[in-house]
Amino acid sequence: MTFLDRALQQWRMRRAVEYLKAGDRVLDVGCADGTLFRHIHELGESVGVDPNLELGNTPEIPNVRFIRGLFPQALLSDGWPRMIFDAITMLAVLVHITADQYPALVNGCARLLRRGGSLIITVPSPAVDHILAILKTMRLVHGMSLEQHHGFEPHHTAGIFSTHGFQLVAHHRFQLSLNNLFVFQRDAV
Repeated sequence: MTFLDRALQQWRMRRAVEYLKAGDRVLDVGCADGTLFRHIHELGESVGVDPNLELGNTPEIPNVRFIRGLFPQALLSDGWPRMIFDAITMLAVLVHITADQYPALVNGCARLLRRGGSLIITVPSPAVDHILAILKTMRLVHGMSLEQHHGFEPHHTAGIFSTHGFQLVAHHRFQLSLNNLFVFQRDAV
């Protein structure tokens, strides 16, 4: 990961952390190397899940467990202890998910997030793919799995999650309006 990759990642994380609080049990979907957990202090029992996770390279963070696998399958299997989270984060993850995977993704979030809990998502604009491709050619970024992006349109985000009782409570653009932060709350009823 280059300096610029890390800077862009940190910017996303700072925006997400604004919606988390001490004691929250956090599930970070697509946790990469667990960086988000280093930005949250005094966590409740939390989990990071990522299919590309290198378990030997994850940081030792109190109350955090890392799982290599796909979400939600890795957390809904018979061998997984049933946990309910206060917040679920998915930072730059939806661009890697295809439409046929949305129902399982949303259902997994609904099953693992407590009522009244927060779902915090960042979604880059499709224009970011072109910018990153140029920066990657110039070797300024590694592109963070750019080849897996499928042109997801951020304006589809609310519709995907509203079908399972998630209410959009905040939407902000950041990173020169090239990235979007969506915060949903799971219905309390």
